[in-house]
Amino acid sequence: QVQLVESGGGLVQAGGSLRLSCAASGRTFGRFAMAWFRQAPGKEREFVAAISWSGGSTYYADSVKGRFTISRDNAKNTMYLQMNSLKPEDTAVYSCAASNVAYYYIDNYNYWGQGTRVTVSS
Repeated sequence: QVQLVESGGGLVQAGGSLRLSCAASGRTFGRFAMAWFRQAPGKEREFVAAISWSGGSTYYADSVKGRFTISRDNAKNTMYLQMNSLKPEDTAVYSCAASNVAYYYIDNYNYWGQGTRVTVSS
């Protein structure tokens, strides 16, 4: 099992940048695939990005490709999401998630953090 806590959200102007962090408890962080999801007001939760247990493979939603970068530091039990060129439509609560199966099975993430709010003003 793993517990996840996100941080780094906030208010930023369009075109700006933020870096989100997801800190994990437990000694098995390196065995989990990790991902970021987001939920905008009044919308369904959507996949943002995922990373393999080693960090060697990543997968992005088309809407963020080229602007967001997912990474992880297994020695620090932490995952990151660097968000550049932010747009108002990126406004959402961002949650990190962990999975025991391959990172690209986005329906199988079963451990979740509480989320951190990102607001992008125009």
